[in-house]
Amino acid sequence: MLDFFRPLISPELSIIEILPRADRVVLVARPTASETSCPCCGSRTSRVHSHYQRRLADLPWHGRVVEVQLQARRWRCINPECPRKIFTERLPETVLPKARRMTRLCEHHLAIGFAAGGEPGSRLSRKLGMPVSGDTLLRMVRVAACEPISAPRVVGVDDWAWRKGQRYGTIICDLERNRVLDLLPDRNADTLASWLGRYPGIEVIARDRAGVYAEGARRGAPNAIQVADRFHLLQNLGQALRLVVDRNRVAVNAAGKAIVAGTVDHDDAEKAAVSAPTGLERLRQDRRDQRRERHEEIRYLHRAGMSPRQIAPRLGISVRTVERWLAAGGEPEHRRSESQSTTTEPFRKYLEKRWQEGQRNGAQLWEEIKQMGFRGGRATVYRWTAKRKEKPTSTSTPKHVRERAPSRRECVWFLSRDAATLDERAGRFLRHLYEHAPKLETASELAGRFAALIRGDDENDDLERWIADARDSELASFAAGIERDIEAVKAAITEPWSTSPVEGQINRLKMIKRQMYGRSGYNLLKSKVLARA
Repeated sequence: MLDFFRPLISPELSIIEILPRADRVVLVARPTASETSCPCCGSRTSRVHSHYQRRLADLPWHGRVVEVQLQARRWRCINPECPRKIFTERLPETVLPKARRMTRLCEHHLAIGFAAGGEPGSRLSRKLGMPVSGDTLLRMVRVAACEPISAPRVVGVDDWAWRKGQRYGTIICDLERNRVLDLLPDRNADTLASWLGRYPGIEVIARDRAGVYAEGARRGAPNAIQVADRFHLLQNLGQALRLVVDRNRVAVNAAGKAIVAGTVDHDDAEKAAVSAPTGLERLRQDRRDQRRERHEEIRYLHRAGMSPRQIAPRLGISVRTVERWLAAGGEPEHRRSESQSTTTEPFRKYLEKRWQEGQRNGAQLWEEIKQMGFRGGRATVYRWTAKRKEKPTSTSTPKHVRERAPSRRECVWFLSRDAATLDERAGRFLRHLYEHAPKLETASELAGRFAALIRGDDENDDLERWIADARDSELASFAAGIERDIEAVKAAITEPWSTSPVEGQINRLKMIKRQMYGRSGYNLLKSKVLARA
């Protein structure tokens, strides 16, 4: 066995004895060198002062823990001018000074810490015969040395959330090498300017529309080209259109009613008017009335001179909700998407058959399909029966009676599309909408022109002309923001760079952060992200 372990141990050590234990293998070793160098002055010496024992953990053998009992030495320095008279022996290839683990075991622990984190890594190490605590693994990750940053030429800057809506940090990526360069603990112009000032060779900075990043880039790299991200520009355009639609909600509702009324004849409309509303419809109407009353309270207090921060605690809602309702000009519209239950789908034909036979009792239907193997709850069948009661069953009722007006989100989608690509229903809705609010047609045309500019589809148009045309339209506020950042927006049209790779790195950062179950302090998170890069 001694011959087996001899080639596996460090060349700086010689194994003297193997002491098998019940739970581990103990190797007694001593250094092989007959002389060493002083760590202070570098003088070579062969004068041994004394001996002491070090207990070091090493890589496991066949799943069993290995312990090295090293008979270490203290040496005397022969240089009379050296301030250190006695020093301990250095074994740079085997173990660090004062360490209790062999260097190769530390490398394995560090790899486990980066991959699995603290407590999961500790459980895995224990299973592999390399026991270590989770706190030790995290401490090793925090102090791990990262590869030095090479001077970047093109960088991308974006924010990421420590806690969404409350606290943000900044991530900086090298867009040419597609790797993370650094994480900054906050979203601040001074912090970004200080970081950029350390790398004077930066030529291009791709960023989102945040003003702090524009200011930080101007101060930290005044000669660099700033490039606004194209995705964020189109996203800002969509948000601006949403505000436009909210400001014209009366016209949108009128157009929605007109499109529905235009597809229903007079007799069918009378039948729909006299039909009694279902309980679900009454509940939805009550909630709409409550939201409308709440919005009226907000508007009344705001007209009285109260700020959103004063209104919010008085009504028991958040400040952001008050600001959003005031900006929208009305109460929010809540509309659930039409989703089909996957648990009832295998029994849909049977349920439809029983429904046609006149069975309307949800509890009875649930009992019947439960005997057939249905594993869902009773409430699932109740929801299915509620939806069936909402749908007209008469074959004489035209399909158009079930048609509803487009939501405001759909309205924004219609306004941002090319009219030639829309279906007949959307085209009819837009025609009614433009009759009630002609300025929305101008906003739609301007939005299409701006999107074509950003995508590079319209080479005949220019940004200054678009801004001039949009100044007196519903998109005037959006155009003013574009004009303030016009150089970066122009660069977005002509330069190939964007923050898309940065968004991918942010997704990786979020995954790493969630793997640590909330223990992701700045130093730890930065070490793990840079190690993955």
